[in-house]
Amino acid sequence: MARPRKPCKFSCPKRLGLQAVYKPAAKPIGTLELIPLYLEELEAMHLCDGLGKTQTEAGVCMGVSRGTVQRLLAEARSKVARALAQQQALAIGARTDVAD
Repeated sequence: MARPRKPCKFSCPKRLGLQAVYKPAAKPIGTLELIPLYLEELEAMHLCDGLGKTQTEAGVCMGVSRGTVQRLLAEARSKVARALAQQQALAIGARTDVAD
């Protein structure tokens, strides 16, 4: 008779519906808080901080208002800073709470 299988805990980003997870080295992901960074927040941060565009230019690229870019940028910067300062995992993925 075969031995019963042990229950598994999956911590693979693909299984969680995420595109990437960045975490501190030498810490198991199961022990870390996952801070979600949504794709639109990442895009706003990439356009403004990575490419040096103004919020107005980023808004044109994204098809949203400057105020929306400002809100997304503030939220993204806050999440990245919190993940770095508190040594938590930053999980990048699509927003799941929005209706299509």
